[in-house]
Amino acid sequence: MADILAELRKIPPVTRFLVSSSLGVTLSAIMNLVSPYRLIFISQAVISKWEVWRLYTSLFLGSMNLNYIFEMVMLYRNSNTLESTHYERRSSDYAWQLFLASLALIGINRPLQSYSHSRALFHTLTYLMCSLSPPGALTSVMGLITIPVAYFPYALLGMDLLMGGKTAAAQGVSGMLVGHAWWWLIWGSGIGTGGVEQGIYAGWGRAPAWLKSWFGEREEHGRAGSRRGGVQAFAPRQRAEEAAASGRVTGHSWGSGTRLGDS
Repeated sequence: MADILAELRKIPPVTRFLVSSSLGVTLSAIMNLVSPYRLIFISQAVISKWEVWRLYTSLFLGSMNLNYIFEMVMLYRNSNTLESTHYERRSSDYAWQLFLASLALIGINRPLQSYSHSRALFHTLTYLMCSLSPPGALTSVMGLITIPVAYFPYALLGMDLLMGGKTAAAQGVSGMLVGHAWWWLIWGSGIGTGGVEQGIYAGWGRAPAWLKSWFGEREEHGRAGSRRGGVQAFAPRQRAEEAAASGRVTGHSWGSGTRLGDS
């Protein structure tokens, strides 16, 4: 038991929250411990009856069939990759941006009258992760074909259309739209692994002080750049000038990238 708890603690905190929430909500419905009707999003119940928990449960109520295994694995892989690379030691920023994205998902799905937002959230995280992946990275679709990682969200959208019809595809599109807005407005175009948010609304993506304190993190601003969670960030021009003065070569070695779904 101690070994299991030790392994669970190795999972980044936000990813651990997402996975445990998904398992708790979905398995409760599958095992009939809670009626699925009490977990889905019904705007009238939220507004008139103050059943605000539906905002939370609707984000984590997955497919109540074998497809949930795939959803669970991909949710873990996508979130773990984001939190352990692009948001390394900055889980508070990841949690804050994820919270804002979740609100946007619920809002954009209102015209679709979606009862569950878990699929849309899955597409949001997938789109963001693929957009921040190194150029040239490849991924495998169900272990059948290998495609550039940039096309992976659209491959999943095609699978939704084939397996779930127009409604499922529409939810997937809503998630991709929020994921694109997250990437473009917070991160900015062309920012990959090891980069710092440079979008026009990057400031909005920084977690409030109380949330950073809750995560046990801090943000220090210095003359040379912004230190966030122990990572020193410099403007590109500043790094180039310092490198020229010291005789070093600037640039970043991306490596060969990784394939989604590989161990």
